[in-house]
Amino acid sequence: MWLLDHNLPRQIAPILKALKIENQTTQERGWQILGNGDLVGAVSAAGFTCILTRDQGFGRSAEHALKKFPHISVVLITLPQQRGSAYAQAFQSAWQQTPISPSPGKLVRWPN
Repeated sequence: MWLLDHNLPRQIAPILKALKIENQTTQERGWQILGNGDLVGAVSAAGFTCILTRDQGFGRSAEHALKKFPHISVVLITLPQQRGSAYAQAFQSAWQQTPISPSPGKLVRWPN
């Protein structure tokens, strides 16, 4: 299961579900106030395998947390910031060109 960080538009969740990727948001879990390292720990304990985020800082701190939780992947989404529906359309278009491929224990930047 994948977790969408609080900085991603919620419109991405149904796109992933249509792709048969189970996901939840940090808001659904009540985790939006957790710090980056604590979030990776909570994700691991709850059985998630991947975190999607736009937060560059999270990307840097996650690399350290992934040493403790090598089965988790963090995907740093580098699409330009837009309003929810426009961002979701850009996400879907980028996915059609190159789907996200999480790599356990690694930070993946997407799209390349």
